[in-house]
Amino acid sequence: MSEKVVRQQYDQIANFYDQRWKSYIHKTLSFLKNWADIPPQATLLDVACGTGEFERLLLCENPTQQIIGVDISEKMLQIAQAKCSDYPNVSFFIASASALPFASSSFDIIVSANSFHYFENPNFALAEMKRLLKLNGQLVILDWCRDYFFCKLCDLFLRVFDSAHKQCYSQAEFHQMLTCAGFNICRATKIRFGLVWGLMVATVTPEI
Repeated sequence: MSEKVVRQQYDQIANFYDQRWKSYIHKTLSFLKNWADIPPQATLLDVACGTGEFERLLLCENPTQQIIGVDISEKMLQIAQAKCSDYPNVSFFIASASALPFASSSFDIIVSANSFHYFENPNFALAEMKRLLKLNGQLVILDWCRDYFFCKLCDLFLRVFDSAHKQCYSQAEFHQMLTCAGFNICRATKIRFGLVWGLMVATVTPEI
C-alpha cells in the first residue's frame, strides 16, 4: 500500500518537484556527489532516482558514466529521461527498491538519496542492493536523520499526516540496520543543511 501512495504522490508533484525543492536538491546531491567520489569508469545504480538530478550532476563531469536509475514514479522518470536523452549510457526503469530487476553483482556503486525514509521494507531493499553489488562494490545512502530536532518533528508530523512517509531513523538505528544486512561501514557522518534539514550519510561495502 505504501509504495502505491508514494507513486501517486510523486506522479502528482513531478512537474514542479525540481523547482519547489531546488535549493534542497542542489545542496544535498552536490554533497552526495563529492562524498561518493564516483570513479569515471564505475557502473552506477541510483535507487529512487527521482527526476534524474544526480545523473545530471554526474554527467556534467563525466558524460560517459554508465548509469541506471530506478524509481517507482513514472512521471518522475519521464523528466529524468528527458534530462538525459542525449546520453545513451544512461537508462531508467520503473522498479521498487525491494525488487530490483537486475542480475546479481552488476554494479560497482549503488547510491540512494533522500528516499530511505519512504522504503516500506528497508531490510528487503538493503538485501537487494547488496545482491547487486560487485565483490568490492560500494553502497552510499544519504537520508534524513532523526537525531536532529527538526527532523524528529518532521518525522512525527509526517507519520500522522503523510501516508507515503514510512519513518526516519537515528544514525545508530541506521547503522545497526546496515550491519544486520551484512554491510561493513567504511565512512559515515551527519550533516546539516540550513536550520531544518539534518541528514546522515554512510558508505558501506558487502561483508565478504
